[in-house]
Amino acid sequence: MSDRAGSENAEAGDQPEDTMRQRTSRSTVVLRLLLEVDRRLLALGMFVVLVLSLTVVGVAHPTSATILRTGDAVETLFNALISATITGVTLVLTLNQLVLSQELGAIGDQRERMEGAMEFRRDVEDVLETPVSPADPSAFLRSLVEVTAARAEEVQEALETDNEDLREYVDQLVSSTTGNATQVSESLEGEQFGRYSVLSAALNFNYSWKLYAARRIQNQFADELNEDADEALDEYIETLMLFGPGREHFKTLYFQWELINLSRTIIAAAVPALIVAISTLVYYDPAVFDGVTLGVDHLVALVAVTASIAVSPFVVLLSYVLRIATVTKRTLSIGPFILRDTDRDEDISWD
Repeated sequence: MSDRAGSENAEAGDQPEDTMRQRTSRSTVVLRLLLEVDRRLLALGMFVVLVLSLTVVGVAHPTSATILRTGDAVETLFNALISATITGVTLVLTLNQLVLSQELGAIGDQRERMEGAMEFRRDVEDVLETPVSPADPSAFLRSLVEVTAARAEEVQEALETDNEDLREYVDQLVSSTTGNATQVSESLEGEQFGRYSVLSAALNFNYSWKLYAARRIQNQFADELNEDADEALDEYIETLMLFGPGREHFKTLYFQWELINLSRTIIAAAVPALIVAISTLVYYDPAVFDGVTLGVDHLVALVAVTASIAVSPFVVLLSYVLRIATVTKRTLSIGPFILRDTDRDEDISWD
C-alpha cells in the first residue's frame, strides 16, 4: 500500500501547463497561424505565397516561356481547374449542409433539445446559486470558471488535517485553479460569441487535469478528509463536470458558425475564380503578353496570378479547416482523459 501511495503522491504533484499554447510542442508562430490569425488574412497570405512560388518556379525553369507559348499546358491546366472548382465547391457546400442539417428536425426533436438545454442551465444555476444563469456564452463560461475558483478555495478553507502530503496537494490544486481561472476570466470578459477568442479562452482552462487530480486526492485520502472538506471537494468536482459539457457545447456551436462563414466565403471566392479561369481558357493569347519585366516573363506572371485565383476556393477551405482540425485534435476527449504527452503513472493498481 505504501508503494502505491508513494507512486500516486509523486503523480499528484505533476501537472501539465494550463494554457493550450504552453501545453503544445509546436512553436508559438505555428500555433498562431493555425488558430489565432484571422482566417481571411491567412487565406490571403497563402494566396500570395502561391503566386510567388509559381512565379519563382517559372523564372527558374529555363524553358517555361516556351512551354507556355507553344504547348497546350495552359489549356490543360485551366480545364482541370474549372472542373475542380465546380466539383470542389459543390462537395464542400453539400458536406456543410449535411453537418448543419442537425439543426433541422421535427417539433418533438426540437422540444427534446430545448428540455436538455434548460435542464443543463438549471444545474448550472444551482451551482452558481443564481435564479438565472447568463445567456451570453462568454459570460456563462466566465461564471463557471469563477465559481470553480471559489469552490477550490472552499476546499482549502475546510481542510483540517495534519497530513502534510494532503495539505500540499490541495494547496497545489487550489493555486493552479485560482491562477488559471483568473487568467481565463480576464480573457473572456467582454468577448462576443463568434470570435475565436471566446473558444480560445475556454480551451485555456485545463479542467481535465484538475478534475483528474481532485478525484485522485478524494480517493487516495478518503480516510483523512474531514466531512466539510470532502463535501467541498464534491462541489468542486461537480462544477468542473458542468464546465466540460458547457465548453463542448459552445465549441460545437462555434464550429457550426465557422462552417457557415466557410460556405459564404467559398461562394464569394468561387465566382471570381471561375470567371478568371474561364476567361483565361477562352481568351488566352500568348502574343498579347510578350515581354519581360524585372526578369519575369509576362506570360509566366499571368499564369501564376490566374492559376492562384482559380484555386482560391481551395485556399479558403484550407485556412478554415486548419483551425477546426487543430481545435478538434486538442479537444478529442471530454472529462479526465489526458491524450497529449505529459507525466503520468503507467502502472496504477486500484484497490
